[in-house]
Amino acid sequence: MESSKVQSEGGLNVTLTIRLLMHGKEVGSIIGKKGETVKKMREESAARINISEGNCPERIVTITGPTDAIFKAFAMIAYKFEEDIINSMSNSPATSKPPVTLRLVVPASQCGSLIGKGGSKIKEMRESTGAQVQVAGDMLPNSTERAVTISGTPDAIIQCVKQICVVMLESPPKGATIPYRPKPASTPVIFSGGQAYTIQGQYAIPHPDQLTKLHQLAMQQTPFTPLGQTTPAFPGLDASPPASTHELTIPNDLIGCIIGRQGTKINEIRQMSGAQIKIANAMEGSSERQITITGTPANISLAQYLINARFRDVAAMWIDPSSMTTS
Repeated sequence: MESSKVQSEGGLNVTLTIRLLMHGKEVGSIIGKKGETVKKMREESAARINISEGNCPERIVTITGPTDAIFKAFAMIAYKFEEDIINSMSNSPATSKPPVTLRLVVPASQCGSLIGKGGSKIKEMRESTGAQVQVAGDMLPNSTERAVTISGTPDAIIQCVKQICVVMLESPPKGATIPYRPKPASTPVIFSGGQAYTIQGQYAIPHPDQLTKLHQLAMQQTPFTPLGQTTPAFPGLDASPPASTHELTIPNDLIGCIIGRQGTKINEIRQMSGAQIKIANAMEGSSERQITITGTPANISLAQYLINARFRDVAAMWIDPSSMTTS
């Protein structure tokens, strides 16, 4: 037991967890081909690096370990992002190199200590490290956490993270923290034929009864009035949100998997999403087909989700030709 109490100079050798907020593209860069980059970061830094699940535009990257392991992991992330910036500049006319930017997610109860009295602490951090540090004024949605943005050279960022860790260790969070959880890109609850469903993987699963009220509400906002029905089913309610249109371009050789045998798949997608989906005829000399999706934003995002799910099915079909369906 004694060994766990051994502290390095300055009393910093304790286990700490730092949360980072990243966009999908940044997460892809950290994971690397077949997960090789994150594997290397875990091995070399000895920190635990976890990436939140989910089809979200934003992801949470959690780094846990002794402070020296955390600093090493941060250094590797900062240098990787700098490498990405240099690579993206090689084919752009820009001459000045933009700074590396990292976003930390910090409990709001610790942000006061980071800012300091009259902004003294944050000013000191900026001056001593050369990094830009900003604490968001508002909390992240449905949480008690704020985003702390650090930008500068990788070295400035590493120095800045070290100082932030010291402050976080000296001023632990007060009370319970509600962690920020990024929202999925598309709505996971769908309504079809009088029943509520949730998406699990590629399948729509009937949803428990507590959604009945939600479902009734959704039915009050049916985007397309059934044929022959001229008055709203729920008098006194405004019409549904205005319909919008989204276009997709699909390679000819993949259109069959979207349509399905005798149109079964496309009809399924139309019924589940509540969107109108039109597939343009093949143009001579073109290897692509245009798909037009019309409906409310929720209908459109669900139709896109279901079309993408069909593409994931196709990947499995190449492996097992016996499961191929013809249009």
